[in-house]
Amino acid sequence: MTKDFRFDGATFTRGSDGYEAARSATVWNARTPERYPELIVQAVSERDVATAVRLAGAEGMSVGIRAGGHSWAGSHVRDGGLLLDVSRLRDTTIDAEGMRATVQPGAPGSETMQALIDQDRFFPGGHCVGVCFGGYLLQGGFGWNGRVHGPACMSVEAIDAVTADGEQIRASETENADLFWAARGSGPGFFAAVTRFHLRIYEAPEVTANAVYTYPLEELEAVFEWAAEIGPEVPRFMELMLFIHRDQAGEVEVAVTGPVLAATEAEAAAALALLETCPVRDRAKLAVPRVDVGLADLYAGVHANYPDDHRYCVDNMWTHAPVAELLPGLERIAATIPSAPSHMLWMNWGDSPERPDMAYSVEDETYIACYGIWADPADDRRYGDWATDNMRAMEAAASGIQLADENLRNRPARFVTEANLARLDEVRAKWDPDGRFHSWLGRP
Repeated sequence: MTKDFRFDGATFTRGSDGYEAARSATVWNARTPERYPELIVQAVSERDVATAVRLAGAEGMSVGIRAGGHSWAGSHVRDGGLLLDVSRLRDTTIDAEGMRATVQPGAPGSETMQALIDQDRFFPGGHCVGVCFGGYLLQGGFGWNGRVHGPACMSVEAIDAVTADGEQIRASETENADLFWAARGSGPGFFAAVTRFHLRIYEAPEVTANAVYTYPLEELEAVFEWAAEIGPEVPRFMELMLFIHRDQAGEVEVAVTGPVLAATEAEAAAALALLETCPVRDRAKLAVPRVDVGLADLYAGVHANYPDDHRYCVDNMWTHAPVAELLPGLERIAATIPSAPSHMLWMNWGDSPERPDMAYSVEDETYIACYGIWADPADDRRYGDWATDNMRAMEAAASGIQLADENLRNRPARFVTEANLARLDEVRAKWDPDGRFHSWLGRP
């Protein structure tokens, strides 16, 4: 199959030595999908990417692309076709004075973020250790200080990509603008292979701090009502998040956190003081009104909730529904939640400023996501549908989903506006008329 196409990286055909290790390594979720591509290409150069796409064209193969592998659903792993693993493309350049950077799709966001902080610069990179830029930027990108800078795709100024015919091109607002429009928000349904992103970067925040409060389950309604009430007052540099999870004793509780990445000490102090206004503050099981942290501490805290080598089921929703309407669903989540570190996340996103014209087009006041997490494969039947079942039960209150935590194969849902989906189909027909690149799971 590959004899007429030379690669700098390794290739594995189905059934060959190393194939299964290469396949399973493309999915961070330990629940590797039971789907099997015919060929895996581990690209180590942009030339490899172009060669892989040309090979796929010659053989009539479809293409799935993996960068960091943090797609919970393993969207890139499909039956048949070619799986293009670009996780080894990690080159990063930072122009601190020019406020620009370039990253390849396999560059780990947390490492790039630290390199930026070391130069007093910043980018709204992903919250989790190990998330790489490829899928993160294509799907939108909800990261640190995302409420300030917007979804990370807004800070993408151009991409270098290999198109369905194997041509290497650049796309921006002035070159191949329709492809650039599609790249910002189409996620795993994008119809080209990105080899480099050109980014706008920002000055680093001066103050980084957090606060943590935990409340007994009996106060769930009061805590969520309060969080919704103060939502409009929360400054955009604060990430107000509520969690339903189990404490160390296995009891379900509600946790409140509020990371701030602020320009001044006064701004940080005022934002954190908001968390002291909860009407059931005296009922808190734990109260840490402030702890000064660094970027590494923020990543470590998140990683504790998303451990490696575990099995995940994930689903999500955007909503502007009042807490009274959401409450039955929240209570059902609390009543059925698996063991730790499984959790539900409620994030205050607020009113969205005007966004540029791009495929990304669905967001709302509040983001809710369920993360079922376990280690034993024997528990797959027990927990495997927990997240999606709960999100399905709350669909009447949802305005859509975000692609980062999607489960489109099992629960199709709105991830861009209807007009943008129609436009995506038109742009796809132009750039990928033969359907070389996979569409979204659950959609032809």
